[in-house]
Amino acid sequence: MNKADPISLSFHDSCLRMSDVQLLHGPRWLNDQILSFFYEYLSHVKYKNNHDLYFIAPEVTQCMKYMDDSELALLLNKNNAVYKPFIFFALNDNGATEEGGTHWSLLVLSRPEQTFFHFDSYGNSNTATSIKLMNKVKGMLGMRMAQFRPMRCLQQANGYDCGIHVICMTDHIAGYVSHLGMIEGLPILHFDTVRAKRADLLKLILSLGGSC
Repeated sequence: MNKADPISLSFHDSCLRMSDVQLLHGPRWLNDQILSFFYEYLSHVKYKNNHDLYFIAPEVTQCMKYMDDSELALLLNKNNAVYKPFIFFALNDNGATEEGGTHWSLLVLSRPEQTFFHFDSYGNSNTATSIKLMNKVKGMLGMRMAQFRPMRCLQQANGYDCGIHVICMTDHIAGYVSHLGMIEGLPILHFDTVRAKRADLLKLILSLGGSC
């Protein structure tokens, strides 16, 4: 047990330490743990009854980049990904197997639209990474003919809020497709949603029994 950095909240497959939660208090870049927690919350609470949505935690997405085909097939089949209409990948530009990187973006597979949609809050800086992941998984997902489509989206106003944008966009898109069954026509995220999200996440962690 790390007494210098105690656990704030254990929630399903995520574990937040106080150092992770502290990232939400200030103008800081968000790490894997914060995004993973939010994806667990979406999976197990907010959208637990919507089996059309599959949220892949960022650390799993990172591992997928380096899995061989047999490992990747086992993972995707285990989670019935080949049957999921919408799959969300929180994507990091990290080029190594361990944690790291400098930028987050969001890749979303829409099976009904036969398209991988990419949402990047900092221009097209993660395009190459997202296309590489798409090409690695699309055949195994039965989406060999799927198109790649970069989407116009709200741009971050600083150098550290890419993770917050991914969290907000994931929730925004999930709500939209839950009602309309498609991503086409998605309205642009409002800046106020992004601005309020750090405080909202801290409240969420407290509501689930965590400490901030």
